[in-house]
Amino acid sequence: MDAEKDNANPTIINPSDLPSRRRSAPTATKQPGLFDALVPAYPSLAEPSSSPEASDSDSDYEPREEIDEQEVYDLISTISDPEHPLSLGSLGVITLDDISVVAPTSARSRISTVTVLLTPTTSACSLTTVIGLGVKVRLLNCLPPRFRVDVRIKEGTSQTADEVNKQLGDKERVAAAMENRNLINVVNTMLVTCE
Repeated sequence: MDAEKDNANPTIINPSDLPSRRRSAPTATKQPGLFDALVPAYPSLAEPSSSPEASDSDSDYEPREEIDEQEVYDLISTISDPEHPLSLGSLGVITLDDISVVAPTSARSRISTVTVLLTPTTSACSLTTVIGLGVKVRLLNCLPPRFRVDVRIKEGTSQTADEVNKQLGDKERVAAAMENRNLINVVNTMLVTCE
């Protein structure tokens, strides 16, 4: 079975060496009281932002949740590789250094761009497009619509990088790929391991 794989012996990164915010030290939390579930949650009167006298113009303001590279990495690093029973993060296909989040370029724009560069485990990987599609689908499903998602193959890491980048960059090709039942099943299998 290993003979069928493009890279039967990939380099594997120890999961404890992967960057993550999720492994932060546990904080002491207050044990819930017996009747806490019965008390409705009201905003604190001491907090100025929750005052009932807020003006109507404040209701038009929707706070922007900032998303950084680490959060994007946490979303996609646990995607499983279609050939190996390992995550894309542990295979080094996705690294924190190859993710960038660019804020809107003009004051009138609300669109931010998330760029992810993938590094296939081998330059002749035949599943590069599927991996890129899985990453793109995960980000499109998880990020707010104000983010443009750009998934590409890192330059010089794949023999088919130009063709794969063209496919992943074309909305119509991505939409057509997601109509293929077999491809949807492969992508869904990859995304099962996402936390």
